[in-house]
Amino acid sequence: MIKFFVLFLVIQGVLFGGELTEPGQQFFVVPWTNFLATLSANLVKGFDPHVLVSGKILQSTTNGFAVSIEAGCNGVEATIVLIAAMLAFPAPWRNKIIGLVAGVLAVQGLNIVRIISLFYLGQWNYDVFEWAHIYVWQALIMLDVLIVWLLWVRMLPKVDRSEPGDPPPSPAPAAA
Repeated sequence: MIKFFVLFLVIQGVLFGGELTEPGQQFFVVPWTNFLATLSANLVKGFDPHVLVSGKILQSTTNGFAVSIEAGCNGVEATIVLIAAMLAFPAPWRNKIIGLVAGVLAVQGLNIVRIISLFYLGQWNYDVFEWAHIYVWQALIMLDVLIVWLLWVRMLPKVDRSEPGDPPPSPAPAAA
C-alpha cells in the first residue's frame, strides 16, 4: 500500500509538473481545452443552432451568455489523478491500458456533459450556474474518477499472493 501511495504521488507530481510547463500548456492543455469547446458546441448544435465557439469559449447567439473553459474545468487535472492511480496500482500492463482508455473516456465524457449543462444553467439562472459549477460538478467529476478507478480495480484479475510452501487457504465456513 505504501509503495502504491508513494508511486501515485510521484506520478501525479510528474504529470502535474508537465501540465504546468509552457510546452505542456502550448502543446496539450490549450489544444485539448479548445477541442472540448468545439466538441461541446458541435454536440449542442445538434439540437440548438444558436451557439458559437471561439477557442475555449462557448457563446449563445440568442442572449450572449458565454462560458469559458478554464484550467480545472477541462478535466485535465481529474484525468491526471486517474492516470496516476492506474499507473501506480500493481496490475498487468494490458489491464492498465484498457483501464486508461476507458477511464479517460468516462471522465472526459462526463466533463462534456458538465460543460453543456453549465452552458444552459448559466442562461437560465446565474446563481444556480455558480452553485453547480463550484460545488456540484467539482464533486461529481472527482467522484467519477474514484468510481472509475474502483470499478477498474474490481475487474482486475485476482493475484495469488501466497508464498511457495504456504498452506492452502482454509475453505470458508458453510452458511447454516
